[in-house]
Amino acid sequence: MQKIRNVGKPRARGFTLLELLVVMVIIGLLAGYVGPRYFSQIGKSEVKVARAQIDALGKALDQFRLDVGHYPSSEQGLASLVSAPANETRWDGPYLQKAVPLDPWGNPYVFVAPGEHGEYDLLSYGRDGRPGGDGDAVDITSW
Repeated sequence: MQKIRNVGKPRARGFTLLELLVVMVIIGLLAGYVGPRYFSQIGKSEVKVARAQIDALGKALDQFRLDVGHYPSSEQGLASLVSAPANETRWDGPYLQKAVPLDPWGNPYVFVAPGEHGEYDLLSYGRDGRPGGDGDAVDITSW
């Protein structure tokens, strides 16, 4: 009995260095094109999240006012939405399901009552965490 050998069939080989380099260049070009577009969308979504959180905090502050008869003072701050401030007998909270959130950039929201723009001012200083700014660093306000 004769053994049949695979004569003439090429052996399977891996990719050549040139093929790998071509694929890496294509991936690099795609990342260079898609990356900046993706990260610019992240900045826009952070601003949208901050606006939504300010809106939700404003609704909680309005509920606080309905129960207590006034908005919390600057000293009481947004913490009064989670735990009862001293000397507030009509407090019927908590007005938030969780603790007061930080803005999307990790900074606390600024709450001033009475405010310059209404009964209270509620704002985030944006990405840079400082008053003023433009682009991603623009202040997001309740007014």
